[in-house]
Amino acid sequence: MKTLLLVKNIYLDGFRNIGNVFVRNYFKVFAIFSFIMFAIVMYAFVFRVITGFAFD
Repeated sequence: MKTLLLVKNIYLDGFRNIGNVFVRNYFKVFAIFSFIMFAIVMYAFVFRVITGFAFD
């Protein structure tokens, strides 16, 4: 749980001092998209490992 709080604080600090509203919103959407895509990749990898896919 502590790790998630640290990631949350890093995320919030990264967007705190960005001046332009358009740039700030663009980077927030890009960050959320990146987290979602990473979650999909992790799900696919874990699914393949659990079902016994041969990584040859």
